[in-house]
Amino acid sequence: MQVQASEQEPEVEDVGGATAGRGASAVDVHVGLRIRIRRKALGHSQQSLADALGLTFQQVQKYERGVNRVSASKLFDIARFLGVPVGFFFEGLAREAAPDVDPARGVEERMQAILSTPQGLDLLLNFARIPDPRLRASVLDLVRSAAAAGAEGEADNEGER
Repeated sequence: MQVQASEQEPEVEDVGGATAGRGASAVDVHVGLRIRIRRKALGHSQQSLADALGLTFQQVQKYERGVNRVSASKLFDIARFLGVPVGFFFEGLAREAAPDVDPARGVEERMQAILSTPQGLDLLLNFARIPDPRLRASVLDLVRSAAAAGAEGEADNEGER
């Protein structure tokens, strides 16, 4: 599977680590993800957030991907616009800095990776809006089937190499 340049995740260093060169720190990526999750949950576009902050939507994109670090004053403005305390953007970060003693951590990392994609967050937000439990179960079955078919296809492609 080929990934387009716009979908590639930034290189991430250890939590709290300074970046050398072009890599993003895990803290910047985490804060950016939390900005994105809250913005999407409220139904705001990157452009509406950018307008409120006096930025371009491209700058908001860079913040959300963790490519550019958000200054303290800008993070304060973002928190006000999104109606959350500044600490919201750091929730879950202390857990990441702790030694890996939690068996659920792998699940949390996968969830964070899913939520960091436009499709993953959109899927989650729309799935939550389905009121009928039977319909939600059917959608889940569809997703599982698609995932299984995709995994089988990747395995077949690996055998051809």
